[in-house]
Amino acid sequence: MKRREFLKQAAFGAGVPIGLGSRGLRWALAAEAFSWAPPSLPRKFGAADVVTLGKTGIQTSRLAMGTGTVGYGHHSNQTALGIKGLSELLLNGYDHGLRFFDAADSYGSHPHVAEALKRVARDKVTVLTKTWARDAATARADLDRFRRELGTEYLDICLMHCVTEADWTERFRPVMDVLSEAKAKGVIRAHGCSCHSIEALRAAAKSPWVEVDLVRINPIGSHMDADPETVAGVVREMRAAGKAIVGMKILGQGDLRTRQDEALKYALGLGLLDAFTIGAESREEDVMQRIAAAA
Repeated sequence: MKRREFLKQAAFGAGVPIGLGSRGLRWALAAEAFSWAPPSLPRKFGAADVVTLGKTGIQTSRLAMGTGTVGYGHHSNQTALGIKGLSELLLNGYDHGLRFFDAADSYGSHPHVAEALKRVARDKVTVLTKTWARDAATARADLDRFRRELGTEYLDICLMHCVTEADWTERFRPVMDVLSEAKAKGVIRAHGCSCHSIEALRAAAKSPWVEVDLVRINPIGSHMDADPETVAGVVREMRAAGKAIVGMKILGQGDLRTRQDEALKYALGLGLLDAFTIGAESREEDVMQRIAAAA
């Protein structure tokens, strides 16, 4: 019996329903698919490599310092470090060449990023943040509040956070218009979205408005919008359109913590991501060294 057939029968025998709703089966098959060693990368990569994000003209580091591991309700694993702890973690990354701060209102990380920004040249750092606004008035208020909280006159990238609806590009057009107006005035440099469903991701791929997309991608499909092959197919469409692609959930929100080398090789080897974000929780985490060692 082939291993794939065995996994299906084992899942069924354990009471796991076969079909799209079968999380247990999907995980079993994903684990099986990821049991092979990833291929060698075509070249060396560095976390501090300077990359250009799509057609935005924004240049930054390949690795963004995430501040939202398990981030919601204005809290995250990173903000639990406190303003001093997280700001110093960001500055440690900056000292090692990282120039990309990934924040969000829902993570509660603006004050922490603001503290770090006090000690670096503003034009040397790319600041990305995200709004949950779903109407124009909230979007305008968020842009003003975010800049006050971050202590900056402008935002490099502002994304609509966690869009899930297949028709979000029509339903939330007023928010998109506010962000477009903000870009025209120099309040932000680029706009886009973070997607949390395959339908929303497909809509983002087709929308000329989306300049930057934060996409969930890893080799086992953990906390993703669909299986890796399906997501990669949509991302190829985005890349062909010149959109900036920033990967997230590279380590599957911790599910790949013990297989970081393989997960990083997968992200780097796709040839689809301009950059990706990973949230460290201490200086001892060696993501930069792991990226440098990937080959």
